Amino acid sequence: MAQAFDPTCSSFRRARRCNRRELLRAGGLGLLGLSLSDLLRHEASAAQSVQVAKAKRGSFGRAKACIVLFMWGGPAHQDTFDMKPDAPANIRGEFQPIRTNVPGMSICEHMPMLAKRMDQLTVVRSMTHDNGDHTPSTHYLLTGMAPPRDTDKRAQWPHMGSVLSSVRREQGALPPFISMRPKLENTVPRFVEQSQGQFAGWLGPVHDPLTIDADPSKPGYKVAEVSPHPELSVKRLALRRDLMKQLDRRLVANLPAFEAQDVNSRRAYDLLTSAASQRGAFNLEDEPLKIRQRYGMNPHGQSVLQARRLVERGVPLVTVFWPNDGIKNVSVYWDTHSRNFIDLKSRLMPVADQAFSALLDDLKSRGMLDDTVVLWTGEFGRTPRVGQRSSDAGAGRDGRDHWAGCFTSILAGGGFKGGFAYGRSDKHAAYPAENPVAPKDLIATVYHALGVPETQVLDDMNGRPHFVRPGSPVMDLFA
Repeated sequence: MAQAFDPTCSSFRRARRCNRRELLRAGGLGLLGLSLSDLLRHEASAAQSVQVAKAKRGSFGRAKACIVLFMWGGPAHQDTFDMKPDAPANIRGEFQPIRTNVPGMSICEHMPMLAKRMDQLTVVRSMTHDNGDHTPSTHYLLTGMAPPRDTDKRAQWPHMGSVLSSVRREQGALPPFISMRPKLENTVPRFVEQSQGQFAGWLGPVHDPLTIDADPSKPGYKVAEVSPHPELSVKRLALRRDLMKQLDRRLVANLPAFEAQDVNSRRAYDLLTSAASQRGAFNLEDEPLKIRQRYGMNPHGQSVLQARRLVERGVPLVTVFWPNDGIKNVSVYWDTHSRNFIDLKSRLMPVADQAFSALLDDLKSRGMLDDTVVLWTGEFGRTPRVGQRSSDAGAGRDGRDHWAGCFTSILAGGGFKGGFAYGRSDKHAAYPAENPVAPKDLIATVYHALGVPETQVLDDMNGRPHFVRPGSPVMDLFA
């Protein structure tokens, strides 16, 4: 289970300036019918009101939605956004940097579309953490917190989308948190099923995402959960819903699993019976062919387009996970232990470059870029030297192994500075040389943009309160 609330923890000291007198006061509240949870909630609410008032015209809460483009596998930062052209050949690799539309900033030659849009990107080149294993390290970048020892899904920290699902009231029939994880022929189960931090964790199943595993690039793409069977009329659906309401739930009241089932059944009913405009969010054929082609007629490109259609209709957060279109057991996702340069220039960077740049253009043309955060990241980077071994998987002569010591994440929209590089890696892109950024601070920065305050407290499934926003926002990233 998640770590229980601890009044001595650093987050409590920071938010409450905890001392012995405060703890005695909190303990005495029980005599008045109040609990520590009540105290936290009351004072967090008051602090939140002050913070919102002070930052009303600033960066706090400027964004309405977030699209996370998650590059499963770990992109090689020194071959994409943090190139080292002056380093020895076995470090700098095979690619050349190209100029961007921001003087003094360069990126890889195989990302020419993003090079023309660098003025819209904030590049954080000093990301760092301590876990080089795929499945637990995703927990860092999706939640901000270190992965727990207990790998049970409910022991993990909640994904950012689950937190937004909990703190924001639902609007309309669409789920508040959706994950695109298209499963292709070469899909590796441990990425898709075992990567930590994808779900609601200790917040409970009611805040898990709607997970879409269908490939949106295929003809007839359909999301099963929101596609009614032809033989089921609205009337029959209503009768089924009424029957469920009549069931005696006294024996299972307040159990998280049954609460989630009840909420999700209601969401499904609302989606199945809502106006066509809501269900139409999943109908990519409504998009002009030119727009679909601009994103790329491939699983990733169409997933990113699907994400734009969802946030446009009010979904607070959509995660787009990179699909595995690689060669099984050789180089999958962005996990380039072998064929690093072949795969980066042929199947990885061109697809990512096209979809990311199309999303920026599309959001901007629709007036959505200023209030939509786009986060492009992987779970870590790759080794400084080509062929360097750092994990059990190792690396071939033409590959790079796992490396959490330093990597790059990208932010766009949502009030962030464009054409801005924050932090600096050392001469071999091995470790931060300036302004290191931990995942908890990156996620806190996104939370700040989305209006989740530092004092936000949410209860776990056992009613225990937790401060859900880790770290401190990097305010230099905001315009």
